Amino acid sequence: MSGHAARRARAVAAVIAALLAPAAPLAAQDPSRITAALLAHHVAVLADDSMRGRATPSPELEKAAAYAADLFRRAGLDAAGDSGGFIQRYPVGRPAGGSRPTAPNVVGLLRGRDPALRGQVVVVVAHMDHTGVAGEGAGCPGTPTDRICNGAEDNASGTAGVLALAEAFAAQPERPRRTVLFLVVSGEERGLLGSRAFVERPTVPLDSIVGLVNLDMIGRNRPDSVYLNGWGKTTISDLVRRLAARHPELGLRVGPDDEDRPQTPGDSDHYPFQRAGVPYVFFYAGGEGDYHRPSDEPSRLDPDKAARVTQLAFYTLWDLAERDGRPKWDPASRRLNVVARKR
Repeated sequence: MSGHAARRARAVAAVIAALLAPAAPLAAQDPSRITAALLAHHVAVLADDSMRGRATPSPELEKAAAYAADLFRRAGLDAAGDSGGFIQRYPVGRPAGGSRPTAPNVVGLLRGRDPALRGQVVVVVAHMDHTGVAGEGAGCPGTPTDRICNGAEDNASGTAGVLALAEAFAAQPERPRRTVLFLVVSGEERGLLGSRAFVERPTVPLDSIVGLVNLDMIGRNRPDSVYLNGWGKTTISDLVRRLAARHPELGLRVGPDDEDRPQTPGDSDHYPFQRAGVPYVFFYAGGEGDYHRPSDEPSRLDPDKAARVTQLAFYTLWDLAERDGRPKWDPASRRLNVVARKR
């Protein structure tokens, strides 16, 4: 073999070896910015007594929305609300003084890097509202010494998770292939008003949404486990199980949510998306004795658990946004849970 032919053969062999070698993990998969201190900070702000339980609607809910919008802006997300801003408004309640009150959702986008896939969207959602102040229409009982239903676990914890995810994704050296939409909604405690409003008037095409992760109450109960609502209904729950096993440093076991049913109840913000056909998973730490009570204070949160659940959500969202294929429904679950939409 001539020297030229030998060099050509070696070059071809090198190309083949490179094609057959397993792909190196992307350096961008780094959730280290998601810390217990960061989650605790966000929860302390959102569930402070001065926020008066973030009822829908209320001035304090507007403060929570402004806090989320400012973080999305500083992280460098694209605004995806109304009129070029981060806020999407929807009507709520009865007209007062000739006009109907409105409430805010907060919507930010991180555009994907792949021209062929960036038109597809992965969503992470949490609700920022709670039930307000006892005696002012709040859905929680007050006590003689405390009437503010702070909602630290429900759901400042999940909102803090979405805010931390937005910062972590935006800080990665390389974006995932698909676009990621960070959505903080209100009105959950009044019947999923904000998430229903987004699905009815989405700021991205609904058919472009390939999967959704919902964070609602992620920082209490056993530190070594988290429930998955939507277990077995789509391939996303299988993905989460594999990721939890692949990342033992998170110290989290995952299992089915006892409150889930074959036909999903409308108990959190994944529900309107699921009804529209979006595959989902809902991270949930389980109910606890402070649920909808003034004792749901920031001091009772386990911020380390909330951070580890959020890191597992990070790996889940990254995988959904990076992989070639889209998540799929179990056919029987789809028949039970998806409602045909009018075109």
